[in-house]
Amino acid sequence: MKQALVSESIEFEDPDQAMETFFRKGWTDGLPVVPPTEEKVLRFLGAAGLASGDILGAIPERNRVFTAEKVAINAVMAGCLPEYFPVVVAAVRAISRPEFGLHGVSASTAGAGLLMVVNGPICRELAMNDGQNLMAPGNRANATIGRAVRLVLYNLGGREFDRTTLGHPGKYTFCISEQESEWEPLHVMRGLTPETSAVTVFASEGPNQIQNHSALKPESILNTIADRMRALGSFNMGGDVEFALIICPEHYQTLIKEVWTKRDVQVYLHGHACRPVADLKRGGLDETPIVPEDKEKWVHAVADPSRILVIMAGGVAGRFSACMPGWFNRHMSHAVTEPIAQFCAGGT
Repeated sequence: MKQALVSESIEFEDPDQAMETFFRKGWTDGLPVVPPTEEKVLRFLGAAGLASGDILGAIPERNRVFTAEKVAINAVMAGCLPEYFPVVVAAVRAISRPEFGLHGVSASTAGAGLLMVVNGPICRELAMNDGQNLMAPGNRANATIGRAVRLVLYNLGGREFDRTTLGHPGKYTFCISEQESEWEPLHVMRGLTPETSAVTVFASEGPNQIQNHSALKPESILNTIADRMRALGSFNMGGDVEFALIICPEHYQTLIKEVWTKRDVQVYLHGHACRPVADLKRGGLDETPIVPEDKEKWVHAVADPSRILVIMAGGVAGRFSACMPGWFNRHMSHAVTEPIAQFCAGGT
């Protein structure tokens, strides 16, 4: 039996009229969207095994609720295919978890993006990009899944709450997948099984690219990364905030050759991504006078090695990794990993 949708139906004379209406009403992210016809929305709901009224999440502070129908509408608008919809559903559930703190993340003047890292068999099924041009245009799954979650936040969560001072391009779309390697994948490190498909969401700044083309030792590569991680101008210095780190394949090969695990990377960076309290005071992060012991008292970019989300991905050529500082405070928001329930053809 065909589901009944509750959203208002609007008829247009032609696609151009529909597009201009969507722009005028503020239903887009500034780019063209796909008109969400009833047929397409129902197809998306079927791909995820959902009823139109199923609640996928909410922002209680705003009295906003994300129903499956409304989320499907935005996924269609973003240009997703139906088989992408289970990933969008999992991401919406993840950002709605209390520990993610979506209200603060999306209303802060800091302008954090919603980094999404997809792991598991679904990455191959959807042909998601985990390699060259990782965070750049070109892959439909990556681009439209990330865009769908952002449109959900704008159209259902209330874009009027977004008070970002600058923002960054990741607020259009910020979705990647992780390469399979000898390292434990991110979702396994966060408690799931390798055969489970999952998405991890993290409120982050834009990527800070790190180049090191000459280092032959793991420590040398990680020292370069640690230097970028301890920048004074991020929330990480002096606070309990997570960090996301993408290790490119060439840097990974140097590390794995010396049998470095992700845990080894986390421990090393925790110990070296730090600077003395005196530096924080010179930067005005602490306006109290500098005392002699401030030169010997160290502040770390992360409070614990496990706070670093290590991801292996990127093109096979070029020794460029990247780090992404987190948002505000881990007690206000921290990364969430959500299993992806697959109901579409070929799913698990």
